[in-house]
Amino acid sequence: MDHDMGGMGQAMNNSNATGGMTMTHHMNMMTHMTFFWGKNAEILFDGWPGTRTGMYVLALIAVFFFAFLVEWLSHCQLIKPGSTHLAAGLIQTFLHALRISLAYLVMLAVMSFNVGVLLVAVAGHTLGFLFFGSRAFKKSPPPAKTSDLPPMSC
Repeated sequence: MDHDMGGMGQAMNNSNATGGMTMTHHMNMMTHMTFFWGKNAEILFDGWPGTRTGMYVLALIAVFFFAFLVEWLSHCQLIKPGSTHLAAGLIQTFLHALRISLAYLVMLAVMSFNVGVLLVAVAGHTLGFLFFGSRAFKKSPPPAKTSDLPPMSC
């Protein structure tokens, strides 16, 4: 198999009906390996958001919301006192799976190397922590238990 340099295309060998080999070229979209500015990026899914500005803005809003939601899930208390151990454990497990899934989606979006995506991911985590994790909006002293989920560790 013959490969082009630079990752811009790949030459593939295909057999034709006569048993001979033909060369065809398949062009792939270039994947950025450094941070870049611009709305023409692929974020999370093939072809999304495309080249339309509105779809790029929608992608940025989605990444912001995912990051914000990760922070909310990291600091929320949804399990009611007095819940059975089984119910509390199942709720905890579901919340953990949801939080980790969203955190991985944010991480994969940032791996698009688009600076706008990085900025909205950081902004989402920052505002989420400000509202749910910091003492800025809490009137009482911090409780002994601040979350249903253990802290995230990397």
